[in-house]
This record gives sequence, structure tokens and C-alpha cells, in this order.
Amino acid sequence: MSPENPGRFKGLPSNPKVKILNKKKGGWIAVSPSEAQPAPENLGMVKGEVGQRWPMTSLLDMLKETDLRTNFSACFRSPTAHERLDTRTLRRRLLFCLYGIGANTGLKRIASGQSLDDYKELLYVRRRFISIPQLRQAIAQVANATLAVRLPHIWGEATTSCAADSKQFPAWEQNLLTEWHLRYGGRGVMVYWHVDKNSCCIYSQLKRVSSSEAGAMIQGVIRHCTEMKVEQQYVDSHGQTEVAFAFCRLLRFELMPRLKSIHKQKLYRPEAGNSDPYLNLQAVLTRSISWELVEQELDAMVKHTVALKMGMADAESLLRRFTRTNIQHPTYKAFSELGKAIKTIFLCRYLHTEQLRREIHEGLNVVESWNSANDFIMIGKGGELTANRQEDQEISLLCLHLLQSSLVYINTLMIQEVLEEPTWLGKMTARDRAALSPLFTHHVNPFGRFDLDLEARIPLGDITTSPN
Repeated sequence: MSPENPGRFKGLPSNPKVKILNKKKGGWIAVSPSEAQPAPENLGMVKGEVGQRWPMTSLLDMLKETDLRTNFSACFRSPTAHERLDTRTLRRRLLFCLYGIGANTGLKRIASGQSLDDYKELLYVRRRFISIPQLRQAIAQVANATLAVRLPHIWGEATTSCAADSKQFPAWEQNLLTEWHLRYGGRGVMVYWHVDKNSCCIYSQLKRVSSSEAGAMIQGVIRHCTEMKVEQQYVDSHGQTEVAFAFCRLLRFELMPRLKSIHKQKLYRPEAGNSDPYLNLQAVLTRSISWELVEQELDAMVKHTVALKMGMADAESLLRRFTRTNIQHPTYKAFSELGKAIKTIFLCRYLHTEQLRREIHEGLNVVESWNSANDFIMIGKGGELTANRQEDQEISLLCLHLLQSSLVYINTLMIQEVLEEPTWLGKMTARDRAALSPLFTHHVNPFGRFDLDLEARIPLGDITTSPN
């Protein structure tokens, strides 16, 4: 409720989805789950039409078509001034390398499936042309092309909302990044994805599984190189802290988490005393915010934020400094106080508006779908990263990012070609449009082509008989 404008909202007593329960240890916030949304009526038919028009499209062909339309291969340049390879040959070998690394099959198996380029030639291109900065530039180019090609009457207006979540990839343990983590289970590394509501991934990060997800979230918002402006960032419970709320406020974007333990949350008073306007919230109210501390440390808080914004400080390192282990640090206390205030404002909106809770949930579902598609594309070696060098691991995952972004780009064009026809566009309901996504794979062949020659034999010595 708003004491300044009590008639603006219906208030807690009229909110059937939220209740404040009295427990032995204090107040308990109970939020009823939202009703399931009706299934899209015609979305399955649209995807089926895509599958009929472009049946079993090769993932490698999708990568190639994306390059021919966006020219991302131009981002990969040799560090030397002179290169003897012609453009056509270089492009072909680059695409083979990017596919082999991203699908985790390796260059040897890619070379064995075609006759134009052998393993040594592909290895030369991999070592000479493919690096982390060039991959990030290519990914940003494909992401910008995806954002630019979307038709507003199909996908809606451009969004400023992005969702972020992590996924663990199994990895060999003879390196500095691989860790065992109880929450994920098994050994591996973490990749943190930033995906908009229409499945365009604008940034990815390779991290240790014990790394701060809140730090990765901030890093992605301020370091992505696409044309998207992020104003709302959806995360799960692991992607938020009170200090992160404060940093997000100073960086001018809104942190919007889906809180798992909502019943444990407390609301901070804006000022001491005068609790009459909040009679329905007494059970979950706690102390007031120390605005004096925030005012005293404001200059230091701004300096840390500017250092983060300008790239002079790493988000994870900075947030690691401001943790509960450093609770006596005055700047930490100020960040924590400001974060408590911002989080309280968000919680009031979160509890009051079911639409906001649904919006955050749907945004995070998009990231979950992105994570699921990782397994479809990364088919080699059981999805395990077998490189021990951090640079090689990051290159593998960035190639995966580029492959998946290419799939989303081509699927976007395919869906638009179908829905540009008035017959199909007229069938789309509001629910169909809300659930429309270019991240689907039923019409995609990630394995390549299989040739079978019954006349050819494996040389295993004397062959005396042959089947009829």
C-alpha cells in the first residue's frame, strides 16, 4: 500500500494470491501459484509448417546461411598482414571449424566427413584465425542481425528485458576452473547466459561453478556488445543479493528476481516509527533503513560503480569484496542498506502484481529453453569439455553460442516467411503470439550427412564371401 496515495492499489486485504501468516518465529509470506496459461492453439501448426517447408535442415547449413546473410566470418582476421588463402576457402574452413568446436565433435571428425580440407588445414585455421575477441564480435554481429530482422507485427515491439541463468557443463578436472558443486552435481564449469524474451542470446560467460551469479549478471548487462538496451534483468534466487540490488540501481537497470524462499523475505521500513500506514504488513516488517549511512558513503559507492561501468573493476571481484565476511566495511554497509530499500520496493510490486510474477517466470523459462537446446547442439563427447586450458574451454562454449544464435536467426526468418502469409497470420491468437519462439529444433539435423556405399569394404584382410 502507498501511504501517499492509498487509493492507487487495492491493498493486501483484497489480494487473494498473497497472505501474511503468523508463525512462531514471525511473519510468513504465502504466495499462491499462478494458474496455468492456456496452451497455444496454432503454434504447433506453425512449427509443423516450418518442418514441412524446410525438413531436416542441416545445422551446418544454418551456420553457413547465417554467415552469407550477416558476413560474421569477416570478423575472423589473421594477425599477420598477408594471407594466401582465398576468401572462399577460408570461409569454408572457418565454418567447418566453428561447427566442429561448437558441436564438440572435434576437427578430426569434421575433416573425415569431407574431402576438400584435411585435419591439418582445419587446425591451421583454428589456430590462426579463431580467438575469443573475434568470436565475441561475430556473436554480437549475429545477435544484432537477429534484433534487426524481427518484424514488429509478428514478434512485437523491441524489448528491453533480458533473462539470465547459468548451466553447468561437465569438464575434465586437471584445470583451474573445474570444480565440484553440490547444487549442480558432479564436476564441471558454469556458463552464464543472457537471453531476451525472443531467445536472442546477447552474452555468455565461462565461470567457475562457485562464482557469484550476481556478479555474472551485472557483468553481462554492462559488457554485452549488442544494440539491445537492457533495462530489466530477470534472474532466479541465486542471481540476486542486496548489494547487487544497489549496484543495479546505480547502473540504471532494474533487477527482477524470482525468489524461491519468498516466505522468508522481510520488508524494511522507510523510516523509524509511524507504522500506522502498514497495519496489514506488521508481521513481515523489520527495522528502518539507515539513510544517513547511505548519504555518508555515497561518494565511495559512486566511485565503485563508475569503476565497474568503465571496466576498471571486475563485477565478480567487486561483489566478492562486498560480502558478509566483510560486513564491517562502511561502504559494504551502505550498499547493503540501499539494496535493502530497493529490494523492499521490488518485493511490494512483486507481491502486489501477479502479472509481474508471471512476466519474470516466463522470462526465465526462455533461458531454460536455451539451456535445453545446448544439449541438442553439443552432441560430441557426451557434452563434456575435454580441454584443460581456460582459453580453449571458452572458445568451445563461444562456438556453441554462435551455432545456437545462428539457429535462432534462421528460425526467425523461417517463421516470418510462414507468418507473412495472411492465411497463417490470421490464425495467430494473442496466446500464440505470446508463446511464439524461434528456439525449436524438430526440423534440424545436427549430425551431418551419412553416406553408405555397399560396394566399399573395410580392409581387414582376405574377403572371401559377400552378402547377397
